[in-house]
Amino acid sequence: MDSTSDLLSALETPSSTTSAAKVSEINSFLASQFGSAGKEVPEFELTPRAVAHLHSVASLSNLRSRSAAIVASDLRLKAAEYRLQAARVREILDAAGLGEERLSPAAVSSARVVAEVADLLSVRDTETSSFVVATGDLSLRKADVEEKRAKVQKESKVLLEYTRKAIAKLNDLKKTFVKLENEVAGREAQMHHWQTNMSIMESKERQYILQHSNYKALLSRVGYSPEINHGVMMEMSEHRKELEKKTKPILDTLRSYQDLPPDKALAALAIEDKRRQYAAAEKYLEEVLHSALTTPGL
Repeated sequence: MDSTSDLLSALETPSSTTSAAKVSEINSFLASQFGSAGKEVPEFELTPRAVAHLHSVASLSNLRSRSAAIVASDLRLKAAEYRLQAARVREILDAAGLGEERLSPAAVSSARVVAEVADLLSVRDTETSSFVVATGDLSLRKADVEEKRAKVQKESKVLLEYTRKAIAKLNDLKKTFVKLENEVAGREAQMHHWQTNMSIMESKERQYILQHSNYKALLSRVGYSPEINHGVMMEMSEHRKELEKKTKPILDTLRSYQDLPPDKALAALAIEDKRRQYAAAEKYLEEVLHSALTTPGL
């Protein structure tokens, strides 16, 4: 590995003092780690980013090492205290004639069970109050677990009910799908029938359109106009009836002349008079028809 001066020159940062301190910490950390493993520190490219990363790793490792050392020291101290306390308790038991070698196997087994229970309940002594407190705490935890278990069971029941409903819906959908598949053939025949009827209706439509065009052309050829409507035709029919009423007496009179004596002069005068009356009636009919045709809105 390069020396500290070479590393500092490679960094090229403004704060040379801070960089030197970081590089020194990194060198110490790497040397201690690889030295404890019996290996040499490998060479690597030292960049500002690498220095920052290695310094962070070294700081975190040193912090954890110090924390572990403090915890280990405390545990060693407690272990020494426990050993001293165990030695005192053993001396007291031996003095009272209650040493392990003097107890029966059943008593030794019971003592070990008590010790295991105390260890399980995290009890430091064998006082009844400690066991009661630990048992109460265990009961509370048991109640909490039972409550959570009941909640989970309730949620499981709800989910199970939802699952059953979903399965029922799925079965219904499958039945509906099968039913629709079975009805496809009949529906296809019905659709074919409808398509045939639609084709016939389209053909009829074209036929009716053609007939309508022909009728319009025919009406145009005969001189039909929109002014000649039903009202006009009815009015002309009424005028025709009136004219027939007026001309009927004249025709009857003309027929009666056939029974007259053959006086040519009188007959000629009578015929000429009736012709004038008939011409006047025709003229009146033409005027009525013309006025009916020229009058709008009928």
